[in-house]
Amino acid sequence: MEKQRKSIFETPLLSTKIKSAKAKIFPEGALGYFIGPTLALLANSILSGYLNQYMTDVLDMMSWAAWFVTWLPVISVVFVIIGNILVGRLMDRSRTKAGKARPLLLVAIPLSILALLVLFVFSPAPTESNHTLILILFAVGYNLWFAIAYPFYYTSHAALVNLSTRNSKDRSLLATISNATALAAMGLTTMILPFFIGLLFVSHDGVIDQTASLNAWKIFVIALVVITFLGIVVEYFFTRERVTEETFALGKTETKKSVSIGKQAKVCFKDKFWIIMIVFFFLYQLGGMLKNVSQFYYCQSFFPQNGAYSKDAGGFWSGQLAIYGAIPTALGMVIAWPLSNKIGKGKAILFGAILSAVGGAIGFIAPDNFIVVTVSFMVKALGSTPAMYLSLALLADILDHQEAKHGFRTDGLTMTIYGAIMAGMTGIATGILNLALNASGYTAAMIPDPTPALQTAMKWIFIGGETLCYVVIALLFIFMGVEKFSKEDHEQIKERQKAEALANGEEWIEPEERLRLEEEEANRIAEENRKTELKAKCEKKGLDYEAEEAKYQAKLEQKRKAAEEKKAAKEAKKK
Repeated sequence: MEKQRKSIFETPLLSTKIKSAKAKIFPEGALGYFIGPTLALLANSILSGYLNQYMTDVLDMMSWAAWFVTWLPVISVVFVIIGNILVGRLMDRSRTKAGKARPLLLVAIPLSILALLVLFVFSPAPTESNHTLILILFAVGYNLWFAIAYPFYYTSHAALVNLSTRNSKDRSLLATISNATALAAMGLTTMILPFFIGLLFVSHDGVIDQTASLNAWKIFVIALVVITFLGIVVEYFFTRERVTEETFALGKTETKKSVSIGKQAKVCFKDKFWIIMIVFFFLYQLGGMLKNVSQFYYCQSFFPQNGAYSKDAGGFWSGQLAIYGAIPTALGMVIAWPLSNKIGKGKAILFGAILSAVGGAIGFIAPDNFIVVTVSFMVKALGSTPAMYLSLALLADILDHQEAKHGFRTDGLTMTIYGAIMAGMTGIATGILNLALNASGYTAAMIPDPTPALQTAMKWIFIGGETLCYVVIALLFIFMGVEKFSKEDHEQIKERQKAEALANGEEWIEPEERLRLEEEEANRIAEENRKTELKAKCEKKGLDYEAEEAKYQAKLEQKRKAAEEKKAAKEAKKK
């Protein structure tokens, strides 16, 4: 019998570091779903929040290429959709021990690095003779990031919650942690960076120093490249696709063909829960991106500092606003998961959307009063937390419901559309913003002297856009009821897998039991490796192996007793 060739993803070099059968907060949740993605998402948060200002204020494109600034992000949405379709199909056809999404994270690394370098490092300072070259490089770099590199990363990253486990509570926990990464990355961008905005947008008496700003961005982006690389690597090694691994356990890795996009589409577009969820993601991302891309312009236009409007003043007030808004968002991270366990994910998102709509209405009372705008911002932030933290877990319930009804999953098409919305909405929101900026006559020279037309446009984009989106979301979620099928769906999926295994003459092992046995085997191997390393150490240093092993076991027993005492004290406190 010919020996089966071992996959590169089964080698120690690229194998996952997560061996536990059950999803745990550490290291899987902490490293794979929070630290790694936060670092990896930082670059996109910065591009979403400041790339447009880099174009309008540092390169001053509004004065010599306003049409380019306005239409590049809008037209690029087409390429973003194509890029996400490509990633979705690759994910569908992926058949590796590492899963269907995790290998694509590695592909995103060189693409992300190249895109950032083309946008900020390779492009020269603008002169009348090189405008065309700059526009070409910028168009290439922009689409390389938003249409190729970011879809490879984000679509794969977003799919990991759905593929991590079938346990609904564990999945809700991972979804909460995963969605918190977007908050953390955006928080670093909106709460900390604005206070140092003068280091990137160097100005003198309100006028941008183009040469100094360009050099500052080059240094900053090189550091960002390193951070992005480290983040994606950490996420890859500390995540695991337990749902995908079920197909390996059933011996389907070579024989099962990917389900066509057409077949997936027939299921999805007849599923009202799926349609509601996709429309939700569209509105949620559109409202959020309109707010994010316009926040700095809004603060720069409405709130002066020491009686003067400036870039530094905009950064100061934008940073303050982001800090205050982070308080209810962080609170929501703590309460969203327990709340969903009590009333359900769908209802939590519904009530949150109503609260966000009320918060938005408050902002219109006095859009030039920082205290009123801050209250509005905080109420909206609190209301948005269920949508932020629970939406991916709710989407996973919908995908499980489809699998139970039709016998296959639609992760490929679903995550393609989801990824296109998440990446493409930045372009649409930026296009809407730039249309408003262009209509109000905005240029870099207008920073110290905002016009009433500019203030009106920013009010409706920053406050009005997100508010209207949450009104529609609240109406939609009145009809969301997929969670009532979850228990029945999981039983049906398990029975189908059992029937297929028995029909193929294979031994059926419950998924939970199989994962437990895998964890035991991984622990056994780890223990053998530890003993081998200890023996080698003792031989090298002339130590007594039995004595060193006894010391290790004594420390282990001490830790075990301490853990038991801590657990007993916690239970006694509860009683």
